[in-house]
Amino acid sequence: MSTTDPFLKLPGFTASVRDKLAKLNLLRLADLTLHLPLRYEDETQCYPIHDAPHDRVVVVEGVIRKSEVQIRQRRQLVAEVRDDSGRLMVRFLNFYPAQQKQWQIGKRVRLTGEVRTGFYGPEMVHPKARFVEAGAPLPEGYTPVYPTTQGLGQDTLKRLVELALKHSPLTDTLPASLLQPLQLPALEASLRLLHQPPPGTDLRPLLQRHHPAWQRLKFDELLAQQLTLLTNRARRRAIPAPVLPSQGRLSGPLLARLPFQLTGAQQRAVDVISQDLQRPVPMQRLLQGDVGSGKTIVAALAALQAVENGMQVAFMAPTELLAEQHYRKLDEWLTPLGVRIGWLTGSQKKKVREAMQAEIASGEIQIAVGTHALFQDSVQFANLALLLVDEQHRFGVAQRLQLRSKGVASSGAPHQLMMSATPIPRTLAMSYFADLDVSVIDELPPGRTPIVTTLLDNRKREALVARVGEACRSQQAQAYWVCPLIEESEALQLQTAVATHQELSTVLPDLRIGLVHGKLSAADKQAVMLAFKEHQLDILVATTVIEVGVDVPNASLMVIDHAERMGLAQLHQLRGRVGRGSKASYCTLLYQAPLGELASARLDLMRRSTDGFEIAREDLRLRGPGELLGSRQSGVPLLCFADLEQDMDLLEAARNLAPRLLRELPDVAADHLERWLGSRSGLLDA
Repeated sequence: MSTTDPFLKLPGFTASVRDKLAKLNLLRLADLTLHLPLRYEDETQCYPIHDAPHDRVVVVEGVIRKSEVQIRQRRQLVAEVRDDSGRLMVRFLNFYPAQQKQWQIGKRVRLTGEVRTGFYGPEMVHPKARFVEAGAPLPEGYTPVYPTTQGLGQDTLKRLVELALKHSPLTDTLPASLLQPLQLPALEASLRLLHQPPPGTDLRPLLQRHHPAWQRLKFDELLAQQLTLLTNRARRRAIPAPVLPSQGRLSGPLLARLPFQLTGAQQRAVDVISQDLQRPVPMQRLLQGDVGSGKTIVAALAALQAVENGMQVAFMAPTELLAEQHYRKLDEWLTPLGVRIGWLTGSQKKKVREAMQAEIASGEIQIAVGTHALFQDSVQFANLALLLVDEQHRFGVAQRLQLRSKGVASSGAPHQLMMSATPIPRTLAMSYFADLDVSVIDELPPGRTPIVTTLLDNRKREALVARVGEACRSQQAQAYWVCPLIEESEALQLQTAVATHQELSTVLPDLRIGLVHGKLSAADKQAVMLAFKEHQLDILVATTVIEVGVDVPNASLMVIDHAERMGLAQLHQLRGRVGRGSKASYCTLLYQAPLGELASARLDLMRRSTDGFEIAREDLRLRGPGELLGSRQSGVPLLCFADLEQDMDLLEAARNLAPRLLRELPDVAADHLERWLGSRSGLLDA
């Protein structure tokens, strides 16, 4: 199958149409055949206007008797259509001048829409309209309705899909011997049924995507995804990486100095990462663990294994606050061992940044900690061997590739350890992380106290403020008061945080109340956080900049304002800022009534569970994989057809078949990838 432009020689595929198709990511004829309908309309029966039912989409036909632009609150195109049984008013609230010219008196029009009772009797608002000759035949099957973009009408898209079905080869990429055990229908029959269901077809299994034809498309999509991931995994393993034997020269003294012992889960993660670093292929491991499970010390021990071998480490975090927390923790642990740690961020003064870059380039800095500033072309490493990425889903694929390219050519590509405090549900890990090795820290360090979570209506806010004040006075407690991100506006978020700080300072004048938000400089943020950590502040009012990386063991109270505005993963991350010491810890989710059904279910789950995996599974169900993966990551092929929860059996089958195809039938695997991804099949190579 060729990936060159297939549209040039087919009628109707003008440059303008191709541009609109590109917006839908339809770049080849094969893509059009896989562009499936959202729903179907039954246009096989035309009703007399007087008899047309009012409870569903129907087809009527008549002659235009009146057409004019009226202004009733707003400008609208109004027409009267008549047949032998009666009349129907048609209204378009949004219309183009060319559309107005089409509605000429005396023309026959066929309308598809829902009839309802209007001010002047039966009417249709924004129906689909076709101008026809008397006696024009009706469709013989259901009419598909496709996802589209502005300027690309349903009739045009339907005609283009029909051309694609006619001219694109629809032969199976998979041999019948592989399909028979799965009891899946042939691809061509499945595609034609989904695009053009014949009269009498039960539409319910089609709309619910349970029909065998849908199962075939879902399986093929999942198989293409698994093949992509495994192909890229094999490609990466063909690249050499520096071999870093475990010496224990630095890690032994660090473990002896720590005021705690590693948990069993931490030790298992340390052991398997150490083994990875001793292999001549790049490690590509995801370290996941719930909030507070102790991922940073595992990363520190991995970093020391690289340093012991005379190599450099880059430790990257998505925000300055989190990056600086990591820097200070590593400085506390590793500087006494003689390890040089550098701190690089975009907000540093030019001279400071240039001096740090020079030390990184010379190899004097052994571990460089920073934000996206580490990506810049001006940052060069002498011998980068290990890349640590915290909250990996917040970085795009292109960014991680850029940093990986800073490895030394003579030593090969650097090893990568990616960390996530958002537990990945098993189905998501199977589907999107098949090219990664995954380690899970599934136990919390001893001494961590369970967090009691309560829901509270905002109307009881005054009583809550009083209780928080009393706890800070009588129990020497410390509290976070978190303000939400409102409508993606940092300005509004800041305003809310400032107003809350003023409110609490007025009501609780005897307490020390601080404020931290994203607009503060890194130095000011760190000064406020340090004051809170050293108990120079009783209450810290904060925006969601404290979501990750903040560790204040004495803080035992958390109030999350307008909790209904936040997602499950974010709520769980914020709640994890407390419960880090020996005190009983409490989290209050303050909400604004009335709650919608989804928000109510979300908050109730937070009240009932502190299990990060259960919360992540529910988050996946409610929001889909995009949020957990990082929806801004270019290069992550999100599924169009398959549902990870509903189609677990198909995912298992695709996961089992993919390695067999690559091993025994590589040509079949290549053809399958070509059909589904074309030139995009290498997007996950990061």
